[in-house]
Amino acid sequence: MIELDALTFRYAGAKEPALRSLSLRVPRGGFLGILGPSRSGKTTLLSALSGAVPHHRPGDFYGACRVGGLDTVEHTPTDLSRIVGSVFQDIDAQMVSSLVEDELLFALENFGVPQGELDGRIREALSAVGIEDLRHRSLDTLSGGQKQKVAIAAVLAMRPQVLALDEPTGELDPASSAAVFSLLSALNARGVTIVVAEQKLSLLTAHCKTLCVLDSGSIALQGDVREVLSQPRRLEALGLRVPRIAALHGRLAAAGLSAGPVPLTVSEAISMAKGVLA
Repeated sequence: MIELDALTFRYAGAKEPALRSLSLRVPRGGFLGILGPSRSGKTTLLSALSGAVPHHRPGDFYGACRVGGLDTVEHTPTDLSRIVGSVFQDIDAQMVSSLVEDELLFALENFGVPQGELDGRIREALSAVGIEDLRHRSLDTLSGGQKQKVAIAAVLAMRPQVLALDEPTGELDPASSAAVFSLLSALNARGVTIVVAEQKLSLLTAHCKTLCVLDSGSIALQGDVREVLSQPRRLEALGLRVPRIAALHGRLAAAGLSAGPVPLTVSEAISMAKGVLA
């Protein structure tokens, strides 16, 4: 579904590339978590998937980025938006209407969705994120978590094959953050390919299938969740906060104790501890 081959991009006027020879694959139905320190290239990578880079944010583009078989340089962001739905970090900047219903209608009408389909599309998208009761609310009256769900619903109304999100929980409390990721998992289970940049590693490890760690525009670590978490010292060296149970596993392994695979849940951590103490 997503193919990046030696992708390098330097913004116009910048001295250093934001992405450096980056190659990765995300299969249809995949759930990729992207993490890394500030200015590691996360936002630029997501912008490349939507075509915002290089069409709206010019610079030097090398290599290739293909989504759903479309080359993101050869096709316009408008073409790509039929495949990729993007949710930005600044939700308020993404909103273009004052009412929830109008926010969903905006893209549907711009893309010429037949009038007879509009109501069904809106109902379907609002139901998918569990906010049917907000349809006629003003956006100004919503909480941060509710606005996040509206932004996702507006994208889902377009029925994208890929959903790309840039730190969707950055302004949310723990409960709202967990709710957003539970929603992403539910959408992924329905076949939507998810790519999400996030600083909260514990959320990524609980929901993602694979992880990609960026550092200065390059891939520092890549693989399934347990594989990446098995290198806590490298993650910490990049300034990333490793989940406590993964950090415990790393300390046990460093002490020469056989702890088995990296635990991802509390129950797995308990089993690990029992195994070490046995």
